Order: sequence, then C-alpha cells, then structure tokens
Amino acid sequence: MQDLSPSRLAMVPFVSVADMMRTVHAIGVERFLIELAGYIEDDFRRWPLFDKTPRIPSHSKEGVIELMPTSDGEVYGFKYVNGHPKNTAAGYQTVTAFGVLAQVSNGYPVLFTEMTILTALRTAATSAMAAKHLAPRDARVMAIIGNGAQCEFQALAFKALCGIEEVRLFDIDRRATQKAARNLAGSGLKVTSCTSGQEAVAGAQIITTCTADKQYATILTDNMVGAGVHINAIGGDCPGKTELHADILHRSDIFVEYPEQTRIEGEIQALAPDHPVTELWEVITGQATGRRSEAAITLFDSVGFAIEDFSALRYLRDQLARTGAFVELDMLADPDDPRDLFGMVQRAR
Repeated sequence: MQDLSPSRLAMVPFVSVADMMRTVHAIGVERFLIELAGYIEDDFRRWPLFDKTPRIPSHSKEGVIELMPTSDGEVYGFKYVNGHPKNTAAGYQTVTAFGVLAQVSNGYPVLFTEMTILTALRTAATSAMAAKHLAPRDARVMAIIGNGAQCEFQALAFKALCGIEEVRLFDIDRRATQKAARNLAGSGLKVTSCTSGQEAVAGAQIITTCTADKQYATILTDNMVGAGVHINAIGGDCPGKTELHADILHRSDIFVEYPEQTRIEGEIQALAPDHPVTELWEVITGQATGRRSEAAITLFDSVGFAIEDFSALRYLRDQLARTGAFVELDMLADPDDPRDLFGMVQRAR
C-alpha cells in the first residue's frame, strides 16, 4: 500500500519515455491494450460521475495546444497535448503529451508521466473497445487509411480485442505504409499494402481513418462505403479538420464520446447542430442500441476525451508496483511546518 504520509506525498512517481517503453515491453503490447481497454470501459460505465468539459484549446496557424481535465470526485487528471501536422516534415512528432493524476482530497499529484506513447495506446484501446460494441461480429478485415504514428497501435488493438486477422494499409506517403508494414511483420496479422483508399477498403468490414492534415478533407467518399461496415474515424479532432464526405454521415448511425466536444471537433461539425448522435457510454451501459442490423453503417466519430486519458493514467498508476518503471521526483515543497515555507527556503543557504 502506498505511504500517504505528508513527507511521502511530496515525492511524485514520474514515468519517463524510457520507463513507458519498459512498461509496455514488460506487460506486452497486446496485453497492455486489452487491460487498458478494460479500464476505459469501466470508466465509460460510470460516465455520469465525471466532470466533463470540452478540451481547452489554444489554436494557431501551426497547430493547437490543449488541456484535457476531468475528475471522478476522488481523483483529478489532466493531459497537456499538442497537434502540429507540419511537425513531421521538420523531424518533430505531430502529437506530444504529458499528464498528471492528483488526489482531490488534498490536491497533491500522485503521478506525472509522459503521454505521447500512452495517448497512442489509449486511442487504439478506445477505438477497439468501441468496435466491440458497434462493429459486425464477424469482422476480420480492417482498412487503415493514414499509416502514421497511430497505425500500428490501431492494428494491434483490433487484433487483440476484436479478432481482426488482416489489415489493408494505405497512405499518400508510401514510406508511411512501408514503415507500418515493416513494424507489423511478425504480429500475426496478414498485412496488405494498397495503392489507393479504394483498394484498401475493398473487402474490409472495419475502416479506420487516421490522417494528420489539419484541413477539411475527403479521405472516404460515399461510394467507398458499403452497407454493413463500421467506420472508426479518429483523424478529425479539431475545428476545420474532417475526413469523411458528409453523405457518409447521413447514411450512418453515429456514436460519439461527448457531443459538446465532438460537434466542435469531429466529423459531425459538418452536420446541423441538432443532428442525432448516440453517446457511446449509453451503448456500453445498455441504455441505447449499438448496431441495429447487419446492413447498418456504424460510425464512431472519435475525437478523444479527457475521461479516456484519466483511465490511461489510472491504469498506468496501478502498474507502477508491477513494473517498477518509474522514478520519484521531489516536486512539492514540504516544510516541517506547513506555514513556514519561507523558513524552508532559508535553510537552503
């Protein structure tokens, strides 16, 4: 059991990039995704308990920097994340992140961690968890359009949680597809590299779109989407950025995380503000219907929400004793007398 005395609470576990990689390898990528998806689904089941607000953005012509906070009344968490599509050309990551978990009772942080890797894992785990409730039960083939940093995590999550056996890859940058195919070699998946989006979706029961350009785009046209498929749309995640032709939306049953955020950032920003959508937590708790028929088109319009990051932080904190992959940071001033902060500073002379 963690020592909760004031002196120990001043030391905050920190999971670095190297520690995160050690954690993933110690647990195993697919096992990590399965366990993380379980935490996310558990938190979706208690969705009404959480504080919920759209993420807090600071937009520029280069990209966006955002804060994503939430609390379940006992624990508070937030993520700092950026999205800069042009970063890749300059040798930087498009998305980077870090996060904090804290106790509501006293405000003390109990975890500080990198979240660039963790966000990729939680995004994939959320996608596959949603597909368990929405996708055709016999789905074995998935198309992934956009083969950047998220691609392999998505493929492995859908393999581990949904039984996907084949991934069909396409990206306008052939090097991205080659990279993804190379990384997925030996994964147990059949990997097919395609020369067009149309080729990629042929025969796929699940279509994932995860492109990075910050613009209104048409990655999927209406004629590319047949009856009975599930679309996992994760690339549209900020105002002015979409991937699907609007006609697809009108043919689909649309599921979202938090409507107030998705209507600003997701595919449905192209629709009327009152266009009907279903919140995913309602499907998971049995309060709403997911897939209505074999011919239905289901669309998970996912923009990422703070509760998913909260789940990821909660999962990671529970793995610290399991892996030992962290260091303790002396982050919080801890004077002997809580009222004598100045005296503590003076003693350092």
